[in-house]
Amino acid sequence: MATSSRKRQPRKPTPSPATRPRPGAPKPIGKNPTGPADSSTRATRVLAWLLRKLPARHREKALDYLVLTRMDRPIGALLLLWPTWWALWLAAGDFPPWKPLIIFTLGVFAMRAAGCAINDYADRKLDPQVARTAGRPIASGRVTPREALLVFAALLVFAFVLVLFTNRLTIELSFAGALLAAIYPFTKRYTYMPQVVLGAAFGWSIPMAFAAVMNTVPPVGWLLFIGNIIWSVIYDTEYAMVDREDDIKAGAKSTAVLFGDADLPILGVLMGTFLLTMLFVGQRAALGWPYWLGLLIAAGLFGYQHWLIRDRLRGACLAAFRHNNWLGLAVWIGIVLALALR
Repeated sequence: MATSSRKRQPRKPTPSPATRPRPGAPKPIGKNPTGPADSSTRATRVLAWLLRKLPARHREKALDYLVLTRMDRPIGALLLLWPTWWALWLAAGDFPPWKPLIIFTLGVFAMRAAGCAINDYADRKLDPQVARTAGRPIASGRVTPREALLVFAALLVFAFVLVLFTNRLTIELSFAGALLAAIYPFTKRYTYMPQVVLGAAFGWSIPMAFAAVMNTVPPVGWLLFIGNIIWSVIYDTEYAMVDREDDIKAGAKSTAVLFGDADLPILGVLMGTFLLTMLFVGQRAALGWPYWLGLLIAAGLFGYQHWLIRDRLRGACLAAFRHNNWLGLAVWIGIVLALALR
């Protein structure tokens, strides 16, 4: 009996309903077509390894919740952590007490995760229309809007329990922080500057940190808060430049849409304004040469970011956004060394 020398090709597996792209959904810009395009593959592998012993059904659901809260993208938590640590070290005048350090470090991750859950709930109809976000858990149907609200509430309760171990002023300030985190995702429907609200939400840990350590918020604390708002507008505008074309089509608002072709010069002005604000912070806090060296490094990093986004390419804008992690680290190291060498 004659046989064919051609080998039979294996059948490609059919994607499950949870991972199958929706009809008409835009193609993600990243490597993974079934998940968020801007997720970190390294962080995703770590999460999968940590969940490896769970039953398959529970493992997939747990991973969906972790992706919902952006645990696959730690960059956002770091951008919230650095200003919090700036404030803790400046408030203490040296290494901060362990209690507020642990409380605020845990609180940073909890509030960032809560903010991401409520953000995806608010954007549940917008995300499927944007290439970068089409693979998010709610947009792809892996997590329901109700589940996202429950995750948001649970994380908010956890963060509030942490704050209860501080003082009355910090507890009172925490209510404003929770309100900012809750309203930010909805502001992009009504204003072209939701990044300003994001900066206030991300930076509200600064006055809270000063309150927890000093039981007051001095002028340098509010100056640092203003500086963080400016920095947040810078890096979140770079982030929004990735989605600008999709946002315009979907009717979403952002500073990237507002700035238009003037985005590069405006970002340059904002970068200079942030550095000037942080110079005033250093003067008021009487910081020494390590801090000024840290600011000089930050200026160089800003210059590199500006060069990256010169052609407004999506991948380059996303890389510039992520690059801000090193800027926050440089400023923190400058503060730590300046205080240590007094």
